[in-house]
Amino acid sequence: QVQLVESGGGLVQAGDSLRLSCAASESTFSNYAMGWFRQAPGKEREFVAAISRRGGSTNYADSVKGRFTIYRDNAKNTGYLQMNSLKQEDTAVYLCAARNFGTSMSSDRYAYWGRGTQVTVSS
Repeated sequence: QVQLVESGGGLVQAGDSLRLSCAASESTFSNYAMGWFRQAPGKEREFVAAISRRGGSTNYADSVKGRFTIYRDNAKNTGYLQMNSLKQEDTAVYLCAARNFGTSMSSDRYAYWGRGTQVTVSS
């Protein structure tokens, strides 16, 4: 069972960049597709981005396309979310998730979750 730990969140100003990391406990990290989700206070968890097991396929929410990039380094058992041109509406707890087989934009398809990292974007 893979365990996931996010890091890299923080308080930034609008227009700034952040890179989130998701470290996996297993050397078999390449067996899992990975996704990033976010949840703001009072809102439902929403899909942000997903990447296939080998990194050859990615998906993005429309709200982050062109600003965020998901990628992974399977040799380091780590996934990343590069966030550029951050906006106030990007403020949320960001969670990484993993699932066997292919990517999914649905949170209930992911079996493994980290605890999240807070991203706060001020004006």
